Amino acid sequence: MVRFEKVKMTYDSSGTLALDGVDLNVDEGEFVFLVGPSGSGKTSLMKLITGEVRADSGKVIVNDFDMMKIRRRKLPKMRRTLGVVFQDYRLIENMNVYDNVAFAMRVVGAPAREIRKRVPYVLELVGLEGREKRLPSELSGGEQQRVAIARALVNNPRMIVADEPTGNLDPVRSLELMLLFEKINEMGTTVLVVTHEKELVNALAKRVITIDEGHVISDGMDGYYSYEIQ
Repeated sequence: MVRFEKVKMTYDSSGTLALDGVDLNVDEGEFVFLVGPSGSGKTSLMKLITGEVRADSGKVIVNDFDMMKIRRRKLPKMRRTLGVVFQDYRLIENMNVYDNVAFAMRVVGAPAREIRKRVPYVLELVGLEGREKRLPSELSGGEQQRVAIARALVNNPRMIVADEPTGNLDPVRSLELMLLFEKINEMGTTVLVVTHEKELVNALAKRVITIDEGHVISDGMDGYYSYEIQ
């Protein structure tokens, strides 16, 4: 699913070493938290997974695509195997809930008949049935994030990558969202969540990878995030 071997990455603009010999694997069907302080390398790792940047050296494999060799024209095909969820939702404000989710299918050329079948199913899965005609501005923060998750899921990706998805939510909504990710994972989709929220990580008891100063410093299945947030 995701494999990093001795990955090094430096930002050209500043010369900052973002990742220094990182090794990690995320296997099919796993639920993994990626944690660490600000500036630890989490964002760089995410950008390598989504193909936004390329490493200086090492091996990066994402859903069977070699990200060190992939051609630009192949990136859209690779990205269709991922569903990405952001902290700031990134919804289209003048589209209702249904159209925000359907748009992700239209972009990849899905037939209208498939869209009509798939979108209601995914909206029901994330608990948004009955809200199809509402605009993002008419939803709570938690509901907006559920729309973002539905959009990430609608093309049936192999893996969901969520970057600080609960950053704008209160603790109750944050836990509800993580339980939704757990449900999605139980249905067979691999889930990788980047978060600073120690209480959520400790509550769910999943595999936790901790990164700091560009190094993986711990990787365990005890589901306990003991690292102090800075």
